[in-house]
Amino acid sequence: MPGLLGKKFPAPIAKPLWPFFAAGAIIMYGVNSAQNAMMQTDEWKNDPRNPAAASAAAKKDAH
Repeated sequence: MPGLLGKKFPAPIAKPLWPFFAAGAIIMYGVNSAQNAMMQTDEWKNDPRNPAAASAAAKKDAH
């Protein structure tokens, strides 16, 4: 009795899609770098919505 998904075909999945995986990783790295750079600007450095400012304030209060 075959599985619930039917017959398995030996089709390559990752091999033809590797450029898309690589491009996705590069885009995610670029977005992360841009977001981290924007969080350090003067406009957002001390904003309470900034997670980096909240963690810095918590470290400052702990000492």
